[in-house]
Amino acid sequence: MKITFVTPPAAKAGGNRVIGIYARGLLARGHEVQLISAAPTGRGLRETLGHVARGRWWHLRQGSGKLADRMIPGVPHRILDKPPPVTPEDVPDADVVIATWWATSPWVASFPPEKGAKAYFMQDYGVAGQRLEQVVPTWSLPLHIITISQWLHDLVLSHVPGPVDLVPNAVDHQRFDAPPRDKQAVPTVGFVYSPYWSKGCDLCLRATELAREKLPTLRLVGFGGKTSAHPEFRPPAWAEFRWRAPDAVVPEIYASCDAWLFGSRLEGFGLPILEAMACRTPVIGTGAGAAPELIGEGGGLLVHPMHPDAMAAAIMRVAEMSNEEWRRMSDAAYATATRYTWDDATDLFEAALYRAAEREGRRVARPVTARA
Repeated sequence: MKITFVTPPAAKAGGNRVIGIYARGLLARGHEVQLISAAPTGRGLRETLGHVARGRWWHLRQGSGKLADRMIPGVPHRILDKPPPVTPEDVPDADVVIATWWATSPWVASFPPEKGAKAYFMQDYGVAGQRLEQVVPTWSLPLHIITISQWLHDLVLSHVPGPVDLVPNAVDHQRFDAPPRDKQAVPTVGFVYSPYWSKGCDLCLRATELAREKLPTLRLVGFGGKTSAHPEFRPPAWAEFRWRAPDAVVPEIYASCDAWLFGSRLEGFGLPILEAMACRTPVIGTGAGAAPELIGEGGGLLVHPMHPDAMAAAIMRVAEMSNEEWRRMSDAAYATATRYTWDDATDLFEAALYRAAEREGRRVARPVTARA
């Protein structure tokens, strides 16, 4: 099968990492895979002046995707030398062409039939630049929708009749793993730092501060993709955060914790949940993204409502567990993370692409190396 992924101007984000995993997995199954991205766009004058007027210098230090050609290694990836949109002249003829972000979906929907059966890999909405009112109209385009969590699946079906394929994310077990361990003498929690309100960093920070009032020895660790914290969500001086932590260090940070905090208010999936669980760390999480189905299997605690008091209470509950209780929760987290692999997910993703082709009446031969 000839498969084209049409991506937005590339950036180092979890969604692009997932696209890369599927692209490499489909290549390994004998498919011909090509990624096409528009050139990264520069920051506009209006946006720049807006940040300056608000004193948000931190925003101006953020990258604009200049490392686009290194975001998805190991896959043929053509970065166009022009800004969006990607047009039919930019992409090869194929069996399936996939929009990978809401803004790319109208481009793909307008492609002629020879560019392939049209699919839409919908991973998220809610962060900057993809509000729900922008995304919902794209679900009515003539595209076969594939999404990653039960709540997104249900949300799409509440607006359009479907069908919608559900392909949950997995975790890299080669990278994220840890041996069995006991609960630590010094209680430790951690979280992934993000400046976006939707990620709930402020919630995690406040919850940790509340818990530390009752548990002065509580330790807070974490990591973030930026070089420093946002001025409005700065970790306390006693916290230990690694900025731009090397990939090899991240599993060690997960495994250094008794509980991992997931404070997202709005999330497509929430990969850190699975990454922490694969490192045998229970997760204390809000009900965003895939948290209900993942944490609901016993490897952590769901907090309701999304409030610092509730998360602080959950931190205290984990801190007061006996070692045996904590080990059972740790084992349950590990079982959840390891029962499903990226190979399993790629099987489902590949099957969804064949269904996209079949919906348009296309007959696509399966490669001889494809998994059964």
